[in-house]
Amino acid sequence: MSLSFVQHRIQAEARARKLAQERSGSTEVRIADIYKYFPFRLFGLSRAALSDLAQLEFEAELELCRVNPEMLEQYLDMKRGGFRTGFISDTYWSSDQLAQLLRSCSPGLTWDFLYASCDHGSGKSEALFEAYLAGQGIDAASSFHVGDNHNADIKGAQRHGIRPRYYPQASAALASRFQRETSIFELLCPDQPSRLDCGARTLRRAVTARSAEHSPAFNLGVTVLGPVMAAFDAFIEARRAALARDGARVAIGFLGRDGLLPHRVWQANHGESGAYVEINRRVSLVGSADTLEPLSELLSRVVKIDAATFVDIVKVQPPAVMKFFAQYPDGIASGRELADALPDLMDRREITDIAAGVRARLLTYLRAQIRDFDDCTDLILVDLGYSASVQKSLRRIFDHEGIRIRLHGAYLLTLDDAFDDIADDDTAEGLISDRIVTPHVKRMLIRNVALLEQLCCSAEGSARDYRGGEVLREGDQRPAAQLALAAEIQSGTLAYVSRARELAPRYALQPDADPAVAARWAAAVLGRLLLLPEDDELVLLGSIKHDVNLGTQALAPLLDASFVNDCIVARGLAAACTAPAPPMWLAGSLAALSPSHAYLYTLFGANRLPANVFGETPCGTLRVGLFRRDSQASLETVTVYHTGLGDLRLRIPLSHRMAVATIALPLAKLTRDGLLHGITIQYGESAAKAAESTNLTAVAEGRLIDAGLERRGRQFRAGTEDGMLLIPVDGFEDDVAIYTVALTALDHDRILALEHSDGNRVPSATLTWRSAGTATATNGN
Repeated sequence: MSLSFVQHRIQAEARARKLAQERSGSTEVRIADIYKYFPFRLFGLSRAALSDLAQLEFEAELELCRVNPEMLEQYLDMKRGGFRTGFISDTYWSSDQLAQLLRSCSPGLTWDFLYASCDHGSGKSEALFEAYLAGQGIDAASSFHVGDNHNADIKGAQRHGIRPRYYPQASAALASRFQRETSIFELLCPDQPSRLDCGARTLRRAVTARSAEHSPAFNLGVTVLGPVMAAFDAFIEARRAALARDGARVAIGFLGRDGLLPHRVWQANHGESGAYVEINRRVSLVGSADTLEPLSELLSRVVKIDAATFVDIVKVQPPAVMKFFAQYPDGIASGRELADALPDLMDRREITDIAAGVRARLLTYLRAQIRDFDDCTDLILVDLGYSASVQKSLRRIFDHEGIRIRLHGAYLLTLDDAFDDIADDDTAEGLISDRIVTPHVKRMLIRNVALLEQLCCSAEGSARDYRGGEVLREGDQRPAAQLALAAEIQSGTLAYVSRARELAPRYALQPDADPAVAARWAAAVLGRLLLLPEDDELVLLGSIKHDVNLGTQALAPLLDASFVNDCIVARGLAAACTAPAPPMWLAGSLAALSPSHAYLYTLFGANRLPANVFGETPCGTLRVGLFRRDSQASLETVTVYHTGLGDLRLRIPLSHRMAVATIALPLAKLTRDGLLHGITIQYGESAAKAAESTNLTAVAEGRLIDAGLERRGRQFRAGTEDGMLLIPVDGFEDDVAIYTVALTALDHDRILALEHSDGNRVPSATLTWRSAGTATATNGN
């Protein structure tokens, strides 16, 4: 209802201004003129409600408007300097209403003149400045005007010889970012109004306007990460205060490594009351183990592992495990293989002895880091998220040692369906929980959260053990430039937090007053960065590597646009949207292809991308030539599909025993003029297995041979209808290889899927072209 009301109010104003322009040559109207065109009956009202609606809107204006302290100070300085000072405004509020609004924002404010455009039937871009000069009887050259609209205020004043000063409310870049955030908000929180945010965007504009220009990394911290971390900090404080009100003695531990930035924000706002504790999933899980099952679960998530890494995790060298690794090439096995074999390689007593040692060293470390650890009744664990694995492990460790401290997880993002096994006296809650966004959306955010982890992370390696109350860390493989970039972004974040703490009271803003609203906007701001990054952000952040952090030295790329493009070529857009990591930043990889790819991915994650629209549909067949290594040749018929993006895709399955050396693809039969997006190969023990494979190989463009084609980059043109593309086929060991070709036809409208009147698809038909712009399906060759 509220969204419909707002949109009808906007439409009514547009109609009123259009008709005013037609009647008088000016678009100036009063608030009552606007509501004349409002659909009263739709909302169960009579036209007698017109004055009530106008008055209610004015009351909302009084409630929402804030004085700009910098402008107020400049205004008062001018008054103290003896200048005649007043206001000129383009507004549908009358002069009396404008006066009331000004004094509501700043009680006791006085002025020498006040001009409202609707009272004069002309705006600042028209004749309002002329009316002011004539009415005040002053020379334009001695007049000075401050305004925030470049066209109306600056150009309008200059046309009349008035000296202007431009005071922009928000940069074009920040305004564009707000627009994207609003779009994301309406996708992620579709049932909530996106217009009211308790002043969060007003505060961000004020902070940004008062922040000196710094590096792009620093500005990213100020404009994006700062507001998210400020909301998270308020969430943590609310949880602490609630426990303290119930009489609890509360300690707070920020879990390293990516809990560093929230800890720095906490220190900036609350002093030294929180501890930074370096505990990761690996160490806590080993310390909590009383069977081999937790260790097996951990190892199953590791792609590759060697003996040295295993020893680093468990601190011992079981002979049977060492023999296991010796069986593998270079001593490297998959984590899944090791996890499956582990019950036969280690005795339960070995892991319990290992766990006891880790527990003792970890508890000594906690007592050294957390002041009055043994006297606290409740410990808040702060982390980015997601399933409270460290909290659960720490609970088991505390239970083993008879420690009765209650644990409370405070997370930025949560997988809430993972919390059902939290101990009864413990709690876990996320700022961005499944009450804020849906589980589908949450999984999309977490699929791309590696970027946030790297930006929040400390510059040291991950904890591997403890000694004498101190942490022992792994070596850190991340490049120095990446660490410097993260440090600069964190500096910008802290600058925002400091300025926001200063400015919020001056503007009478409380962006965290409503926790649910703050959480929704935190989701939108963070979601915009992760899901709809801007080009300059891709340039800034695209080289970051993700530290896998499971005792390995592996760094995984955040961005890989080529892989995502190959995924789209081979399996379509929907399959690319579910591609496994790496790349770690899937949305960023799609955005590197185009902003629309990233937006479609966001729609997919919000469950708004229908498969029957963005999937693929058969639209005919094509006969391709297969030349074998023994010089024999054959023609095979393959199905041609059109995609939701209007492209064509065809798949050519080959078996190992066919011994094909070259595929002859008659591209000119599809289109004489087109774009070749790529050719990929998938392998498997069957056609179904190959089609599902995400292990893709792209055929290098330079290996393709043109026969009757001209190619420049991706674009190709066929001189005749016999133009072909020859694709070399390398030998392969798997049973099946699928060659997928994706292209866009440029010389005709899109091909329609063929259906009988009963709705069933027509059997495959060969595509031929009668002329450019015409596609015909026939049953012949």
